[in-house]
Amino acid sequence: VHTGQHYDDALSRVFFEELALPDPDEFLSVGSGSHAEQTARVLLAFEPVLLRHRPEWVMVVGDVNSTLACALACAKLGVPVAHVEAGLRSGDRTMPEEINRLLTDRIADLLLTPSREADANLRAEGVADAKICFVGNVMIDTLVRMLPHADRRPILAALGLTPGGYVLATLHRPANVDNPVAIAAIMEALERIATSMPVVFPVHPRTRQRLDSLGRPPHSGLRLVEPLGYLDFLALQRSARLVITDSGGVQEETTYLGVPCLTVRPNTERPITIAEGTNRLVAGHATAIIAAVEEVLAADRPAPHRLELWDGRASERIVAALLERA
Repeated sequence: VHTGQHYDDALSRVFFEELALPDPDEFLSVGSGSHAEQTARVLLAFEPVLLRHRPEWVMVVGDVNSTLACALACAKLGVPVAHVEAGLRSGDRTMPEEINRLLTDRIADLLLTPSREADANLRAEGVADAKICFVGNVMIDTLVRMLPHADRRPILAALGLTPGGYVLATLHRPANVDNPVAIAAIMEALERIATSMPVVFPVHPRTRQRLDSLGRPPHSGLRLVEPLGYLDFLALQRSARLVITDSGGVQEETTYLGVPCLTVRPNTERPITIAEGTNRLVAGHATAIIAAVEEVLAADRPAPHRLELWDGRASERIVAALLERA
């Protein structure tokens, strides 16, 4: 089921094509809107799908509005729910994703976790051990499978980049891009970094609207490009000297790849990427970002770190967990 929450071709169709995914059996065409609107539309559209197919299980993934809405529709109809990426917590309830994570985990019957600290979070919230299953990180499954394909992409040559000679940036969270003061400060930092090293910034459509409202052209070394497909973005991550992001998934991917990552957020639901990986939190103002970048560039690039069960086989363990409960 594709809810249509992410509907732009650059953020949806390209993934089906590059990952060789079959077309969805059901497409709900939910589209954009406020958090309440999206959640309500998914609830309304998904309930008839459940009634039509009568599934034995529904698997929901991650922490977007569709995750919570589909889980809630299942709970109302008594359909068991398995939550992939369960147990992640930032401790920040101002983040819509944190609310989606908390509520989905309360609804779910099977909690498929990516790390040991996610298990601990669930136990601390009173979840029974019988519901928790540590399977590893499914995003690393995709990365491992697709990395050879990404290595063959010509994106670096197309952008005139050399491995280890540029910074990759990606921003989309409301706290960073919806606040004019915050986005202006981050852009100031990126422009100053771009005076000494190219900065490639694939711009989310929502972020593009906010940048246009600033009304100032970026420094020539700051390359604002259209959203990239998974393979091109993975190729850029793998060869970057540094990644600046506010994405949860990028924190994980850079840890696996051994690429330094600065996350422009006050907290993260993936603390394992800080404790055992290459990630570091940084405040969203220009001086803090620039100081952190200078520190990273002065140090050697860290070695890739293989975290427990981040081995490309999490999906196999998920299938096994479901078969045990069939």
